Amino acid sequence: MMTPARVQPSSALLTPGATLEKVATGATWAEGPVWLPQRRAVRFSDIHTNRILEYSEETGELTVFSDAAEHTNGRTLDLRGRVVECSHGRRAVQRDAAVGPGDEHSPTTLVDRFGAVRLNSPNDVVVASDGAIWFTDPAYGIKRPVEGHAGEEEYGDRYVFRFDESTGALTPVVIDIEAPNGLAFSPDESLLYVADSSLSPADPDVEGTERPRGRAIHVYDVVEGRHAKNGRSLVEVTPGLPDGIRVDVAGRIWSSSLSGVQVFSPDGERLLDLPVPEKTANLCFGGEDGSTLYIVATSSLYRIRTTTRDASATAPGPAAS
Repeated sequence: MMTPARVQPSSALLTPGATLEKVATGATWAEGPVWLPQRRAVRFSDIHTNRILEYSEETGELTVFSDAAEHTNGRTLDLRGRVVECSHGRRAVQRDAAVGPGDEHSPTTLVDRFGAVRLNSPNDVVVASDGAIWFTDPAYGIKRPVEGHAGEEEYGDRYVFRFDESTGALTPVVIDIEAPNGLAFSPDESLLYVADSSLSPADPDVEGTERPRGRAIHVYDVVEGRHAKNGRSLVEVTPGLPDGIRVDVAGRIWSSSLSGVQVFSPDGERLLDLPVPEKTANLCFGGEDGSTLYIVATSSLYRIRTTTRDASATAPGPAAS
C-alpha cells in the first residue's frame, strides 16, 4: 500500500508538491536497487534474509524474486540492459539476464578472483560506456555474518576494481579508500565518485583504532577511460555516512545518509536534504521517464518525483538493447 510520508522542503530538484511515499515494506536491510524498464519494476536486495525483492510499479505489489540469492548487494544494468550485480555470498560480480516479464533469477559469475586469490565481497557496481565493469570490494560480506559468509581478506586490502570482460583483465583502480562502497561516474565519465563507509568498520571488534575512519565521498579523474588519478575528498556526509550514491544528468551527487538523501553539487555544496523515516542505504532513478527517485531504507522502499534523471541516461557509448 502506498503511504504518504512527510512533506519535503521546496527544491528545484523535486517536482512541485512532491512528497515522499512509502510504496513497500517488509525487508530487514534493503540495498542495491535498480530500475528494470522491461518489467516496470525496481529490483533490490534484502541482504540479511538472503532475498531479492521486486516492486512492480504497474501493480503496486512487492514480490520475492529470489529467496536463495547468496546475499546480493549493489546492481546496475550493462549496455544490453542485463543486470550486473554484486554477491557477498559468492564473493563475485555476476550477470543476470532475467530482465523480461516472467524471467527467473539465473546469474552467471563474471569475476570472483584477483589473481590466485578470492575477492572480499563485491558491494556496488557501475558499467562504463565502453562496457568495462567497475566495482567496490570492501569486507562487509566476510566480516559480518548476516551479510554473507565468514572469510579472510585474501589479497589483504579493499580496492575498487575495473574488470574488462573482453580480455578478462581485473585491475585495481582505487587503493587508497579504507572501505570503498557506493560509486558512480560523472555524466561524461571524466570523474569517478567513491563513497567511503569506514566510519562503520566491517569488523569493529577486531579492527584496531589505527585504521582510518571515514565518511567522505571521494572523487578521481578518469584518465584514458581506465585509470583513476588525483584522488581527493569531495565532501563528508553527516549524519551517518555515504553508502549508495548516484549522479544525475547535471553532475549532482545523490547520496544516502543516516537522515535520508543528501544532494551535492560537483563542487561539494549541499543542495538538498531529503528526510527519510528510516536509515537510508541506497537509491536509484526509475519510472517511465526516469525521474522517479527510488530509495531503499532499512525495511522499506520509498519514492519521490524529481526534475532530473540518472547520468547514465546521457552517457556516451552504445545504447542498451
